Amino acid sequence: MTTETDSKTDQLEPDPQALARNLVTVATQSQKLVSDFLKRQANEGATPQIDPLNVGSAFLEMSSKMMADPAKALEAQMQFLQDSVQLWTYTVRRFLGEAAEPVIQPAKGDKRFRDAEWQESAIFDYIKQSYLLSARWLQHTVEGVDGLDPKTARKVDFYTRQFTDAMAPTNFALTNPEVLRATIESNGENLVNGLNNMLADLERGEGRLKIRMSDERAFKVGDNLATTPGKVVLRTDLFELIQYNATTKEVHERPLLIFPPWINKYYIMDLKAENSFIRWMVDQGYTVFIVSWVNPDTHLAAKTFEDYMLGGIIKAVDAVETITGCSKINTIGYCIAGTLLSATLSYMTVKKDRRIASTTFLAAQVDFSEPGELEIFVDDEQLKSIDERMSRKGYLEGDEMAGTFNMLRANDLIWSFVINNYLLGKDPFPFDLLYWNGDSTRMPRALHLFYLREMYRDNNLVKPGGITLGGVPIDLRKVRVPVYLQAAREDHIAPFSSVFRAIKLFKGEVRFVLAGSGHIAGVINAPAANKYQYWTNEDAPKVLDEWLAGAEEHPGSWWPDWNAWLAPISGKKVPARKPGGGKKRPICDAPGTYVMVKS
Repeated sequence: MTTETDSKTDQLEPDPQALARNLVTVATQSQKLVSDFLKRQANEGATPQIDPLNVGSAFLEMSSKMMADPAKALEAQMQFLQDSVQLWTYTVRRFLGEAAEPVIQPAKGDKRFRDAEWQESAIFDYIKQSYLLSARWLQHTVEGVDGLDPKTARKVDFYTRQFTDAMAPTNFALTNPEVLRATIESNGENLVNGLNNMLADLERGEGRLKIRMSDERAFKVGDNLATTPGKVVLRTDLFELIQYNATTKEVHERPLLIFPPWINKYYIMDLKAENSFIRWMVDQGYTVFIVSWVNPDTHLAAKTFEDYMLGGIIKAVDAVETITGCSKINTIGYCIAGTLLSATLSYMTVKKDRRIASTTFLAAQVDFSEPGELEIFVDDEQLKSIDERMSRKGYLEGDEMAGTFNMLRANDLIWSFVINNYLLGKDPFPFDLLYWNGDSTRMPRALHLFYLREMYRDNNLVKPGGITLGGVPIDLRKVRVPVYLQAAREDHIAPFSSVFRAIKLFKGEVRFVLAGSGHIAGVINAPAANKYQYWTNEDAPKVLDEWLAGAEEHPGSWWPDWNAWLAPISGKKVPARKPGGGKKRPICDAPGTYVMVKS
């Protein structure tokens, strides 16, 4: 019989000789790992930047403000001591077999402490609660500092959270009961396997740790991902245009042209057949086109935001009109491509080009006055650092952008894989969305700097004439086409409150729909899965709190609501079209060649 102080780990008996052999292997390999890393750094000869994220100045400012008012810090310290005494009393009562209420519990949705021993073992329960109290104290201490400007306060809060997440007991072998159990049961084989996984990830990242999030052997683009049948009907230096085969005898007259973000590859819209947005749209009777952006190299370093508008969006619209013979086209812009599409609509309005009949924006921001935590990565010092890194090759490495996004959800997208891959020594599970997430793309230098400076830093897109593209001062108030504006409630990249702001800018009919989940799952949510929910408000107030207060919740996917909005404005039914329409000879089968280029 076990007691409150016993745990499953205590009852296991390892093989001392096997455990010793594996620990020696780990020590030897670790020594080699450090040696190889130092040698690689010396060979590269690059001078490391001391503080490329400009974190030090933010914490220096916080410290000076804190010293000016030490009473608050002392108050927080006293509260922490009281909580610690209460935790010690709670733990003693558990050791004595008495029932007691925990001093602190993990936040709802915190998956780190799911293992039963975090609750059943008094020792691990103490470690868990001690960590949670320390993390809360540290976070509250930095939050309580007065006098910081909002941007500095957000940066301090973000990096404090990064620190506390990194220091979680789950991330260390000796304080994670699941890892301890695995170490004893396998006689340390998990640590050997984990070290091998780390070495393989370092090799894949050419000296940088490129953590695998999915079993890459389980997926192949064009085989079990991006499988909707179609043809590449146009190829330029910036994109391939794919037209999909019809699955219905008749289609809506107006074709549908999709612009996915160039920050990732387009097949997020066409994962496996059961959750493919593209396949679903084709089955609804639309002639569907999508842009597959190039994965740029040094030769495209000078490509600008304007180039992506004129040589990307407008060139694709030209091709769709030529192929279908239809002068009215429905469009979709996802994330950053939606930002560009909004500017393009203003440009086309001035040019009296009315070919875009409607636009759907998916998790796309145009007003960056409250852009979320990504804002903390964009100040003058960090922009200078990014520019210096991009100047070496003319582009930003895909892994750097992916790493920034992963930091926004570090426990889910970094530390969970550190535990699984390195401490438990397991291979990651096959997961199509995470495979796509790891298939990153590069950013041309000129384009990326313009986007960060003009949108995130200066919010110029929202200012009439704040930016000029193709000789036209951009004014979003000129956009009068019908707009379907979709956002996701838990989006950490394009916060729904930020997306909502577009309602006050566009002057045509705007339907705002709020989906459950986040930036990806909130968009890619097939109706058949019957997951999440979405909210609508038919009164369409232009104040967010009023919109939320009067919103009606609906179960499942928002896709049918979008189809009900789009179908009536998509024209009459016409015979199904073939790729190329006899006007352009198909170049190759979908998914094309650009999507295959690895970063």
